[in-house]
Amino acid sequence: MNQPKIYLLLLLSILVTSCIPKKDLIYLQDKNDTNPQTVTPSNQKPYRLQTNDILLITIKAIDPKLVEIFNTSGAQNTMVASEQSSYFNGYSVDDHGNIRMPILGEINVLGFTIEEVRVKVEKMLHDQYFKTEAGIFVTVKQAGFRYTINGEVGTTGTKVLYQDKVNIMEAIANSGDIAITGDRKDVKVIRRYPQGSETFTIDLTDSKAVNSPCFYLQPNDYIYVKPLKQKTWGTGKTGIESLTTIITLLSLATTTYLLLRN
Repeated sequence: MNQPKIYLLLLLSILVTSCIPKKDLIYLQDKNDTNPQTVTPSNQKPYRLQTNDILLITIKAIDPKLVEIFNTSGAQNTMVASEQSSYFNGYSVDDHGNIRMPILGEINVLGFTIEEVRVKVEKMLHDQYFKTEAGIFVTVKQAGFRYTINGEVGTTGTKVLYQDKVNIMEAIANSGDIAITGDRKDVKVIRRYPQGSETFTIDLTDSKAVNSPCFYLQPNDYIYVKPLKQKTWGTGKTGIESLTTIITLLSLATTTYLLLRN
């Protein structure tokens, strides 16, 4: 085999291995699945509160003056509360798993769901202070859905979404999407529990990802998108970039050879 053919073969092999295939960039593909996708129930488990979580608790009654002491400043308008105001006006879960409310004192909420906290507060109010006729109505929400994302995404850092449920696709979209150099097949989700943490791996190019236990996030989840190997090679993300890099290297090598020869 003559030299031009060897160079051409080498060029093609580098182009093929350095470019990022299209199938690695498309989300939720039907891989080797001839049957239509069936809808399966969500396997999302209810989130259980941890230390440093912030709760927004609103208590209403037929006579608003009866419960005025329980409602912190700004709590009546939680829909438009900023992250900063939520921090100052909400009830923070301390290191012992307690929140501290006016009159009711310290209430342990560690490991409780939001609904369980609502029932607990409502029961304490009815048992200790109010009759049924007072029309007590308790609302408990977290001060935003907080998660942290790092790696090959548009914008990294801690994000807050003001909704009750967030899936990983929404979280990534809110962070500017995964970069072309990000590995969509091996996204890590680290989830904290009161007793420890657990690491999940999810392939976002596979349609079966929606059935993963980490597809729906939980507050305080940490998402990491690692880079593809093509990024470390530095040959380019697309065919044009790879070809440009190779031509530059070949031109440099040719120029160096000619200078040395002369």
